[in-house]
Amino acid sequence: MSIRVWLGCLLLLIGSAVQAEAVSYQRDIQPIFTAKCVACHACYDSPCQLNLGSGEGASRGGHKLPVYNGVRVKAQQPTRLFLDADGDAAWRRKGFHSVLKAEGNQAALMARMLELGRSQPLVPNAKLPAGLDISIDRENSCPLPGEFDSYARKNAHGGMPFAVTGLGDEEYATIQRWLEQGAPVEHRQLAPTPAEVSQIAEWEGLLNTPGARGNLVGRWLYEHLFIAHLYFEGGEGGRFYQLVRSRTSSGEPIDPIATRRPNDDPGNHFSYRLRPITDVIVHKTHITYPLSAAKLARVRSLFFESDWSVDAIPGYGADHRANPFKTFQAIPAEARYQFMLDNAEYFVRTFIRGPVCRGQIATDVIRDNFWVFFQHPEHDLYVTDRRYRQQTTPLLAIPGQFDEMGNLLAFWKTYRVKRNQYEQLRTQAYANKPADWEQIWSDNDNALLSIFRQHHSASVRKGLIGEIPQTLWWMDYPLLERTYYQLVVNFDVFGNVSHQGQTRLYFDLIRNGAELNFLRLLPAASRQSILNGWYEQGGQLKLLLAYTSIDSTTPSRIDLGKADAKRAFARQLLARYAGINATPDPINRCQGSHCYRADQPASLQRADQALSRLTNRLAAGLPVIQYLPEATLLRVESGDGRRELYSLLRNRAHSNVAFMYGESLRWQPRLDTLTVYPGILSSYPNFLFNMPAADVPAFVSALEQVREDRDFERLVERWGVRRSHPRFWDYFTDLTRYLEETDPVEAGVLDMNRYENL
Repeated sequence: MSIRVWLGCLLLLIGSAVQAEAVSYQRDIQPIFTAKCVACHACYDSPCQLNLGSGEGASRGGHKLPVYNGVRVKAQQPTRLFLDADGDAAWRRKGFHSVLKAEGNQAALMARMLELGRSQPLVPNAKLPAGLDISIDRENSCPLPGEFDSYARKNAHGGMPFAVTGLGDEEYATIQRWLEQGAPVEHRQLAPTPAEVSQIAEWEGLLNTPGARGNLVGRWLYEHLFIAHLYFEGGEGGRFYQLVRSRTSSGEPIDPIATRRPNDDPGNHFSYRLRPITDVIVHKTHITYPLSAAKLARVRSLFFESDWSVDAIPGYGADHRANPFKTFQAIPAEARYQFMLDNAEYFVRTFIRGPVCRGQIATDVIRDNFWVFFQHPEHDLYVTDRRYRQQTTPLLAIPGQFDEMGNLLAFWKTYRVKRNQYEQLRTQAYANKPADWEQIWSDNDNALLSIFRQHHSASVRKGLIGEIPQTLWWMDYPLLERTYYQLVVNFDVFGNVSHQGQTRLYFDLIRNGAELNFLRLLPAASRQSILNGWYEQGGQLKLLLAYTSIDSTTPSRIDLGKADAKRAFARQLLARYAGINATPDPINRCQGSHCYRADQPASLQRADQALSRLTNRLAAGLPVIQYLPEATLLRVESGDGRRELYSLLRNRAHSNVAFMYGESLRWQPRLDTLTVYPGILSSYPNFLFNMPAADVPAFVSALEQVREDRDFERLVERWGVRRSHPRFWDYFTDLTRYLEETDPVEAGVLDMNRYENL
């Protein structure tokens, strides 16, 4: 054999060996899924429940039933990854089907879906084909392997990735080779570092403190931290833990107990354990809570150093789930409230973007933007007045424990009556106790929060962002705790329409309570007219029939003059608490002519200045607002390899937010406004514009000149990044890098299920 022939054969053998090399799930496949699949396939709103944030999710596969269903009459079986089943066989028994395994002479379902997507490429940066439904309310087909051919004939553009620029050639080839090799999946193992092992032992020791007091405190802490992504301050970045109830004790392998709710009975023998989070961190469910030596000492001080005792350990029945104030009444109320205030942003985030990834059932009860602050524990009568606490505790129960369809209105009426009795007692108790600045809690930068709603979702940020909003909430302990239990602990995402309806209706009462509490800070004579402005049109009927009367006699000790009392209060709030306002806002609340951040380079200062022209304007005078979606991101390249991200949030105006249905009838689009802020303020971007910093003034001018569809379409064609853009994934994954650079603890993959077809 000649040397040339021999070398040729050798090269063929080497090529075949490389081709046959086993593909590693963790090394080769999960990075592709993280970059281009997790943006849609994560959390409960994954199409077909296919969660590609972990090997366990990929192996589990898909399911015909969606998690989100606002009209089902029977509660659905929970299907929480890492909790409700362990292993593929167990998931198959729950109705999941494989997307990775070939059947007979047919390739795996994932392979065929990817091939279908590749066979129908999108026109670069053009609008999607007419008739292609990308709404989050669309009905997904979720075909089984034997149904795929029929699905493909009916859905030419139904391949994966769905309605977006596809995979690169190498990515496609790698996944297909992995599937051909049988799609082996090795699960990610995450062992605690030595420093974490020590801290985990300390925290598990505290949570499992023996005795009646330790039992009750551990239970209360678990119910308040079960949803958190816990991390150790000063530790290795990107490592998070979840608090679970396990059948095994500290030091043993964790065996989690699956209950429908975190306050359901776990059985007689269990321990609280910290379990590593091994799947991909996605922003929409990434609700962080810090652990440290100082935090551990704080918890011990709050809950174990004061003199209190437990007469009897409460049970786990519906009565105890409905009323945490009764269940945990032995724990000093001051300790409970102060623990929540120490990390108030965490608790507000839990119910604003908490156990649900799509929460329109709850979010349509709030305004599109408002500010939240808190009542000082020393001036909260539920904390300080034992007799008042005993009187009101039985009235603080919350609905949702029973879900019989025929009793929805009866349930709501019962709890509304109790709530209104409580409000009447509260009004009487606070009569002749005028509100003043000392009653507002201001001990850390969690004391002032901004909320922005984007229809099906909402976000929270420390500090006061944006122009002075229409409404403000002043939350005391009963308001904060009831909201948390109603929307987080007791909310069942798999529940039926009765359960969800009860949740929504009662949250309406809580919002009203926070508004009424805020009005106590304003002059008595101004309160009713301000309240009427929040409940226009049909809201007046709700004020008359469903809510309690406002206290219009007890004066306020805050001097606000005779002009616009709410605006005067907000301006004093901003000035008085500037030291703890975590997010100063020169763009939306520009004082003078310098509407930019002084610490930024000149190119971004000019961008800030130009963008400030879009704020404090109604859609009636700035028509482009009516063309923009709820959450738009603007990516500005500064020319030196750096870039800044801005959020353009559309704040929709409503005559009131007092009803479960008919939101479109209460929407006042000509009164909509924009909030512009540097950073990413939503987990769900609806669209992205990209441009060099020098283009920002021209971009703003183009926005100001939009009068009709064609004007806006030209703007999108020049600067927009459509789903079909050749570099769509470069820009989208850069959003995660931006978060990792600017706020690494809070960074996670954003969701693109709501990215629009502009």
